Amino acid sequence: MSTPDPGLDTRVFAMGESGLVAPDFPPLSTAEVAAVLSDSGAPSGEWSGPAVRGEESGPVIEWHSRRPLSATARIRLPGGTRVVVKRLPSALRDPRALAPEHAFADHLRAHGIPVPRMRALERGEFTYEIQELGGGEDRYRDEFSWSPYRSTREAAAAGAALARLHRAAAGFDAPERPPWPLRAAVCADPIVTIERYCAARPEVGRFLAELDWRRDWEPLADRSRNFADRIASLPPLWTHNDWHPTNLLWTGTEVATVLDFGLANRTLAVFDLATAIERFAVDWLGTGRLRVRTEQLTAFLRGYNEIRPLDAAERALLPDIFPLVHIAYELSEMDYFLTIPPRRQVSAARIAYRKHFLGRSVWAASAEGNAFTTMLRGLSIECC
Repeated sequence: MSTPDPGLDTRVFAMGESGLVAPDFPPLSTAEVAAVLSDSGAPSGEWSGPAVRGEESGPVIEWHSRRPLSATARIRLPGGTRVVVKRLPSALRDPRALAPEHAFADHLRAHGIPVPRMRALERGEFTYEIQELGGGEDRYRDEFSWSPYRSTREAAAAGAALARLHRAAAGFDAPERPPWPLRAAVCADPIVTIERYCAARPEVGRFLAELDWRRDWEPLADRSRNFADRIASLPPLWTHNDWHPTNLLWTGTEVATVLDFGLANRTLAVFDLATAIERFAVDWLGTGRLRVRTEQLTAFLRGYNEIRPLDAAERALLPDIFPLVHIAYELSEMDYFLTIPPRRQVSAARIAYRKHFLGRSVWAASAEGNAFTTMLRGLSIECC
């Protein structure tokens, strides 16, 4: 990697608080991008625009993403074609690990979902993902991932777009991806999920043992409800698992492009729906009492059900699985901080544990959390 170019703001969102900070990994530089694009070869006929190698003027970085867990930039190629380049540590994702994400995206595109074409190559200790620029306005690019929609119309459109994605996903039958940093998965029981993750990823197991996680979680674990059988009764489906407005491009109030399949995995449609709700319907970033965005939630569910109505089993499971959708992902986020950055970030892992992993489960068990799931249960019936 080379020195980043001057003049562009390369700060990213801070972990666990508001504000911007320097990234863990250096931002992409023009020289680095030029080398990557040269190694990738000229775009094939499936990507419109001029070849990327050999031009004297070279690529230009127009914008750096605020997302903190990868280095991403929008690139203007000679002749005006734009692409997006994302750099990931190969320990996090190498081309082989990206292959299921790209295959899923290809399947969705073939079934009418607007997803950019992507390719990956490895250089040294990093893997680079090159994406065509999706159509539409990147309206939420400078907003944090857990942000609300700007209107109920956008919430309804996002719900409808997610339903279309779930319908298009049918027939894609890759196996479930194993536990790994920054990866979503279904949780039927928090204790079982934690135990299995720690067995698969010992670094996380040692970290959680130091925190005496069982002391925190035993009071929260309700083993009297058998979610495993109910989950097993529903058909598995490859899903997006990170559906929020910053991963969508917009034309007017309609979704024009779907982005970022880094958390895609074999889960359930209702799990993906609950995850999408978790991303926008509760103000996790506010201060004091959490604010619930009831109007947007209602619009989102109505938009979804107009395209793909939930069946009775899904309606019943949605409010019960909602408090569990963050469990596997937050384990994988702690895993990231403990195993991927140049320096082991124990403080960030502790923030992820206390504020996100444990904190959201404590809220779900509170009176306010119970009121939310009761409302969600009613809306899942009303909006179907």
